Amino acid sequence: MVWKRTRSPHFLSNFFGCCCRSKRTAHSSSSSSEASLLLQKEEDDVVIAKPGWKAMPYILGNEAVEKMATYGLTTNLMVYLVREYHMDQVFAANLLSLWICALCLFTVLGASLADTYLGKFRTILFASFASLLGMTTITVTASVPQLRPPPCDLGRHCISSTKIQLWILIMGLSWLGIGSAGIRPCSLPFGLDQFDTSTVEGRLATHSFLNWYYTSGTLVLLINQVFLVYIQDSVSWALGFGIPTLLMMLCAIPLFLVGSNIYVCVKPGGSIFLSFAQVLVAAYKKRHLKVLNDERVQGVLFDASLDGNAVVSKLPLSTQSSFLKKAALVVENDLKDGLSVNAWRLCTIQQVEDVMYVKKTLPTWASGGIFLLAFVQEGTFMVSQALKMDRHIGTKLQMPAGAIKMMSLSIIIIWLPLYDRVIQPALKRITKSEDGIPTLKKIGIGYIFSILCMLVAGLVEQQRRTLATLHGESPNGVAPISVFWLFPQLVLLGLSEVFGALGHIEFYNKEFPEKMKSIGNSLIYLCMACATYLSSLVVTIVHSFTGKHGQPNWLDNDINAGRLDYFYFLLAGLGVLNFVYFLFCACGYSYKVGLKAVEIVPDV
Repeated sequence: MVWKRTRSPHFLSNFFGCCCRSKRTAHSSSSSSEASLLLQKEEDDVVIAKPGWKAMPYILGNEAVEKMATYGLTTNLMVYLVREYHMDQVFAANLLSLWICALCLFTVLGASLADTYLGKFRTILFASFASLLGMTTITVTASVPQLRPPPCDLGRHCISSTKIQLWILIMGLSWLGIGSAGIRPCSLPFGLDQFDTSTVEGRLATHSFLNWYYTSGTLVLLINQVFLVYIQDSVSWALGFGIPTLLMMLCAIPLFLVGSNIYVCVKPGGSIFLSFAQVLVAAYKKRHLKVLNDERVQGVLFDASLDGNAVVSKLPLSTQSSFLKKAALVVENDLKDGLSVNAWRLCTIQQVEDVMYVKKTLPTWASGGIFLLAFVQEGTFMVSQALKMDRHIGTKLQMPAGAIKMMSLSIIIIWLPLYDRVIQPALKRITKSEDGIPTLKKIGIGYIFSILCMLVAGLVEQQRRTLATLHGESPNGVAPISVFWLFPQLVLLGLSEVFGALGHIEFYNKEFPEKMKSIGNSLIYLCMACATYLSSLVVTIVHSFTGKHGQPNWLDNDINAGRLDYFYFLLAGLGVLNFVYFLFCACGYSYKVGLKAVEIVPDV
């Protein structure tokens, strides 16, 4: 099968036709038996011509500008809510936490719509307009004084926002969340769709694309931390929000549309969850039958398309989960003219393999929540540490406490290009493997760095607290220790993200079925939502059970009086237990092998 691109004569055709622009052609056959033989013959394998790196300037450019726009507006949103809307810090923090968690959860819904009905191109495009609407709404609240509370008077008496003002703000956040929930899970899989993973060159290109995709996103975050936050804090909220909004309107969306004649767009495959339900029901109905886990079984399993004319990513028959394979066992009256009579009684073996591969990845995914606990602390307790440390750079310049994130971001920006261009090629020559380091080993290394990060954070906090106690007369309880003592733990956190978080993303995109790439990519955001909720639970439990019998509360509002170091050691202990669980899941895991794209030709 060769993908052919036809150029559309005008914009509207591009807008509505991209996902159908890639046409499939194949030779016809004269019988259903010839169709089934076509699945088994290597000489009938299909070559897919994909643009590869030619499409990347548009996709990476759009992704970088979109992240600069979205993160540029949300990075400093907490300060905006407290200063301009006069919100209580607890209420503002809860509102943002709820919004972030809802965004992470809704990425699964956005990914499902992309893989099931809309396709990735349309989902990204529609979501971009939703983000633009939300960003415009929030920018307008910063530009029009009537849409936010009046400034506090000289006596620091502040008027709270009205219900209308609050609802307009929430409406803007909602549209922005809807847009992000559609863009984030789809942009990376859409970029990977442009590479031919049936070739060695295509698979190597996907590794580089993943690294550069993550590097560009991290660089954007660093730019936001340095420039846009300064403009918002020191110049104008309207200008600080207006710049990202204009970037989204004038750069991100047009740049994405310019490449529409180059992209290969994979058509959505229908309801994935319905297909999974059919496999489970069909397997249950045939639970009394027996399956042989060897080559003899291939002759009695249904191995054809349900509609007779669909491209299938051919997976080799695995030797696991005999129960699920029963869904594809052909018995009397299951077939008519080579097709399944009842999809709830007879499924294709490819449907079964899809379910089995997804089931295999879930235990590894479950370990991601505890792993990401360290990342949640970067924006909370590590900032509290920085506030109680000497943040001066020279005699006049003082680093904002929230700017410590630049340390971990810088490590990612330096490490990923170095790894992609120098370290990974060397590892490939040593290990004789395309990946250099297998994906699960990469995730395991990230977990180790996460544990070390928490241990080092605890040791540094012990030293900071000791110095703060010895110099109790210091103003605001600031310890005579430089904030750059946080650099080692932030370096470890950055390396943990490079190996662990990026390893998770690579794992899902490799192991999930072709028609579920967006859903697989959304799982990392689901892990982050779980980590956020889990962190809140751990903090609540620690805060409730410590501080009794004359002992200090570990998480006291004054960290000099608390024992934040014990909390870090607790997280390190949880990380060790999680690592042991991960090793148990990873041992014996068999990766998905290379796919062969074939086409099933209907009877003529």
